[in-house]
Amino acid sequence: MSDQNNIDWKLATKLIRGGLDRSPHGETSEAIYMTSGYAYPSAEVAAARMSGDEPGFVYSRYGNPTNQMLAERLALLENAETCRITASGMGAISSAMLAPCKVGDRVVAANALFGSCRYICSDILPKFGVETEFVDGANLDEWARALSRPARLVLIESPSNPLLSAVDIAAVADMAHQAGALLVVDNVFASPILQKPLALGADIVVYSATKHMDGQGRVLCGAILGKSDFIEDHIDPWLRHTGPAASPFNAWTVLKGLETIDLRVRQASQNAAALADILAADQHIARVYYPGRQDHPEYAVHSRQMQAGGTLIAMSIKGGRPEAFRFLNALKLVDISNNLGDTKSLACHPASTTHRALSAEQQASMGLDESWVRLSVGLEDPADIAADLLQALSQI
Repeated sequence: MSDQNNIDWKLATKLIRGGLDRSPHGETSEAIYMTSGYAYPSAEVAAARMSGDEPGFVYSRYGNPTNQMLAERLALLENAETCRITASGMGAISSAMLAPCKVGDRVVAANALFGSCRYICSDILPKFGVETEFVDGANLDEWARALSRPARLVLIESPSNPLLSAVDIAAVADMAHQAGALLVVDNVFASPILQKPLALGADIVVYSATKHMDGQGRVLCGAILGKSDFIEDHIDPWLRHTGPAASPFNAWTVLKGLETIDLRVRQASQNAAALADILAADQHIARVYYPGRQDHPEYAVHSRQMQAGGTLIAMSIKGGRPEAFRFLNALKLVDISNNLGDTKSLACHPASTTHRALSAEQQASMGLDESWVRLSVGLEDPADIAADLLQALSQI
């Protein structure tokens, strides 16, 4: 356990020093412990570690020094009691949802979710006897109705994927707790830099650390943060026995990404805010959704919860799918990719990529149709990004 966990440190210091645990060699950059197992000085020590009577690592599926440094740094960043690292963002979300649920339990979820998250709720949970009810995440009356009876878990994204809708985290947290439910928040779009769900009442926060935390398109990684008792009682047995462990190399890469996440997210957010205004004025665009713009339907909620508008923009292209594809194919600087939170600007067509597994009715329930393009704004010069977007729009 590292002693580099001063909760009074400012953000920039936490991102660089949090969880640092140097080996006897005194390396300045965190060490990568690429090992599957660990040697013990005696059989008695091996037995004590395996039983939990003595601290120490026993197998990298259970824990690893590099992964532990990342977990401690993220817990410090989020002011969470504890954190666990997983192989991917979906490994984190699926574990946080499946581990605490049992036959007869009930889940309430916002209907605007990433396609794989929606699939877990609508297709996987029912196989295990868990009921899922979807609600309009922005409608507090629907939340009140759905949570007027007991539930085990509530799942939300805010801003949501892909149209950046908002959920009032504090209000839903209160209703979830009254219904006996845990509130799980996927905070990947806002990142831990711009939004703190635990401070707003969430019980569990999950991340795809692949996105802004690595932020440079290199590795897959996920994280689950929350109270120690919940993590130890539910998440630890699940992770230990099902095995979605992160590679120490991936954890190390994310550790290095965290050193610059504050700089990257804030600059990319500034770029996105400027580009959202440019796109909103273009004749080929039917609608722009950006959390930092006052014309966003849930601007008041976003502005109350987030420090800035974030790095994502959703835009509806006039002419539907044919013109959305024409726009994407005309891009020269911005890459067509379903990733996000990268230093490179990326664009995709959600209806045919990230949310393609959902039916037309399911897509429509979250306001998604074939006209929408999701833009993840990177760190290129905003003038160059704007020039590329405008030349591509001119091809429509």
